[in-house]
Amino acid sequence: MNRIVLIRTDRVGDLVLSTPAIASFRRSWPKARLEAIVTDYTEPIMRYNPDVDAIHILSKSASKADARERARSVGAGADLVVALAPRTDDYRLAAWTGARRRLGYVYRRRYLSRLAAYFFLTDHCISEADPELADRYPDRPVAHEVHQVLALVTLAGGSVLTDELVLRVGDPDREFAHAHVPAGAIALNLAPRWFIANFGFEATVELVRRLASMHRDVLITYGNDVPDAAARLRDAVSAPNVTWLSGLPLLQWAAALAQCAVVVTVDTGATHVASAVGVPVVTVFEREYFRLSSQEWAPWRVPSAILCKPPLGVAPGPLIDDILAAVARLSATSIGTR
Repeated sequence: MNRIVLIRTDRVGDLVLSTPAIASFRRSWPKARLEAIVTDYTEPIMRYNPDVDAIHILSKSASKADARERARSVGAGADLVVALAPRTDDYRLAAWTGARRRLGYVYRRRYLSRLAAYFFLTDHCISEADPELADRYPDRPVAHEVHQVLALVTLAGGSVLTDELVLRVGDPDREFAHAHVPAGAIALNLAPRWFIANFGFEATVELVRRLASMHRDVLITYGNDVPDAAARLRDAVSAPNVTWLSGLPLLQWAAALAQCAVVVTVDTGATHVASAVGVPVVTVFEREYFRLSSQEWAPWRVPSAILCKPPLGVAPGPLIDDILAAVARLSATSIGTR
């Protein structure tokens, strides 16, 4: 093959988990020109990626007509187009390229998506990742998303596979992190799921206070999805060893997490960004669909702890204890190993 176009237009964490497949396409076809279509939001994940020759940015606000024209332009002359996400929007983009060979994958029980895959793609593979199947067959492991996406390389005929995440930051990002983040800090990434009923604001205050009392430095990061809760939290926690960073560009945020000894997060892209920069992770998953989520989106190839939210109405105190114990264990093991 001379030219391969890879498409992924959903979330940051999912694109990070697709980087082993992207690297595997490169290794399987080292002489091919490899191009990627991503969104303006996720583009930083690919900015310094050594495995792609060109990045094409599709605005998340692009109209259907603009998206169709962009896909047609990028896909002209491609030997292979691959939708890396199991979603109809990416299947449609693949179809709009007009490439003769278009691949993707789809969840077994997403019947409408399977129909879309038949319509838009020339071939696809089936993932068994499904909440009901995961609960119905507890002895059957759920494939991690890394392996689900890697299956597309095999489907395409590739045979040189790697499962290492790829996320590189630039020198300005590292300089920012070195200037603003204490080395070896414990990072807590805020997200809406910390503040919902099965954990809540007061429990988050308690978690931050106890982290600050047990560790020399704590870093709190958050984006524009929790500004009000973060402001209240900052007012409630007056600890001089807590650094607060908000609204960072994606690669500055990745570089900041890379400075840390452990990252604590709910089930968000922070799990996968931290994994990609080699930092141990404590991930707190929701109780609903825990068996599926804790396998499909577990921290990848780093020391980790996987915890579950309590049932609604159960006090979060024991979970806070478990988070703190996991942080203590992982921070001890990370010293001298990174």
